[in-house]
Amino acid sequence: MAPKDTSYIIRFMTRYILFIFILLPTLAQATYNPMFAPNTRNSIGIYGAQSTGPGDLGHLVAPWEWRFLPMTTIMLQYSQPIQILRLPSRVNIHALQNLSYHGQSGTSFAAIGISWDILLMAYHGFYLGVGIGPYMRDSSDDYVASRLVFGERVFIGKNITPKFRTEFFTLHFSNGDFTEPNHGFNFAGIGFNFSF
Repeated sequence: MAPKDTSYIIRFMTRYILFIFILLPTLAQATYNPMFAPNTRNSIGIYGAQSTGPGDLGHLVAPWEWRFLPMTTIMLQYSQPIQILRLPSRVNIHALQNLSYHGQSGTSFAAIGISWDILLMAYHGFYLGVGIGPYMRDSSDDYVASRLVFGERVFIGKNITPKFRTEFFTLHFSNGDFTEPNHGFNFAGIGFNFSF
C-alpha cells in the first residue's frame, strides 16, 4: 500500500470512527431509551433537510459557516433500540432522496444506508445524540467522487407524546478523502418519529 493510501486510512479513522468516542460523556446512563416510547421495539421516521453548503465535518456544529444551497433531502428511517457501550442507542435503516434545483448549484441523488445513533444526554423529555454510518448513492458528482459515502449526524430530540418524537438534526456526507474531490454535503433539518 502506498504511503498516500495509508494517510487516507488514518484520516478516516481519526475523523469518523473516533468522532463518536471522543464525544461520549461521563453522564449517568438512562434507565430506558428516550428515543423510543416505553415498551416499544420499533420506530419509523421521516426527515427533511436543507443544504448548508459543502464543507468538512465542522459544519455539523458550526452554523456560522452554513451557506444555504438549493438542495433538499427527504429521508425515511426505520429504527430499533440497541445499546452501544451500555448507552441507549438505535440502529437505523435509511432511504433518502436528495433533490437539486437551479441547475449547476447542486446535485440530485438517491441513497440507502445504515447508521448507529448513540444517546449522549437525556433531560425532561429532551435528548442529544450523535450517529455515523455508511451510505451507497446511485451516482458520483462534483461534490464527492465516490458512490460510497459516510454520514455523520448530530441531533436534539423532544418527546411530544408518549409515541411521537421530533428531532432537529445536522447531517454531513463525505468519503473520508478516499477519493478526490471530496467537498462533502451538509444539511440541517427536522424529523418526526413514531414508536410502535
